[in-house]
Amino acid sequence: MARFPEFVQIKEVGPRDGLQNEEKRVSSTDKITFIDLLSESGLQEVEYSSFVHPKWVPQLSDAHEVGQKIKRFPNVRYSALVPNIKGLELALEAGIDGASVFMSASETHNKKNINKSISETFPVLFKVVREAKQAKKHVTGYVSTVFDCPYEGRINPDKVVAVCDKLLECGVDDISLGDTIGTAVPPQVENLLNVVLSRYPKEKIILHFHDTRGMAIANILQALEYGIFRFDSSAGGLGGCPYAPGAAGNVATNDVLYLLHGLGIKTGIHEQKIQEATGFIQSKLGKPLPSKSFAAMANELLG
Repeated sequence: MARFPEFVQIKEVGPRDGLQNEEKRVSSTDKITFIDLLSESGLQEVEYSSFVHPKWVPQLSDAHEVGQKIKRFPNVRYSALVPNIKGLELALEAGIDGASVFMSASETHNKKNINKSISETFPVLFKVVREAKQAKKHVTGYVSTVFDCPYEGRINPDKVVAVCDKLLECGVDDISLGDTIGTAVPPQVENLLNVVLSRYPKEKIILHFHDTRGMAIANILQALEYGIFRFDSSAGGLGGCPYAPGAAGNVATNDVLYLLHGLGIKTGIHEQKIQEATGFIQSKLGKPLPSKSFAAMANELLG
């Protein structure tokens, strides 16, 4: 057991990365309730929305209202995705504690997602990061498609490192490496971490897995063996990427907690509270969510 971290931090991304890809629109009131339920669980961070133009992500067009009306728990960082200075201004008005900027290690996916080349994206992000840091906000840099791209196939780790270098140079506090289409397997995780951790301290690295092929938990277990102790996940396995065809939801917070607690790793998160939040949002979406742990625990309660 000594090879695993003693404590793991989970960032809950269901209200943002999860709901942005759902066909059914969830009301602002229900989003606020969902986020408040998540906040009661002991999570250290909740990424509650995205301040991108409503044209691109209409499901999150109420980001400002939601940000102003959620309860603020003192030990929770409330962060949001921001694409540019205008988005940051709105996010700061709504009261974010952290800003997340985003781009891809794949040139084609970057153009599909942001409508810019990788080189054209950096100047925009530099401005956002500088302004966010001046406002004393934590900044995370998301790097998408670090393993595979739906358009370009396998991504060379050198491309990932090149993007990470520039993001850290511009001042982000940490990097979230995303398996955007959920196709990675543990040897790929091992390969990338061998490169990344030879260059950056593990404290700077977050991993963000989708579960398209059912490999997310196996990939997290591999990352734990490298000492990685920060992961993104979403309640019930909500999620997907509008610009990554075929991508399934994020790895379920419920399933990650079952793994971590089963390994004796502390998280500070109450699983039952996550179950309650998952049950609430599932009822509002009107469809079963993919988390195996959530379904099993719900069935146990039913007897």
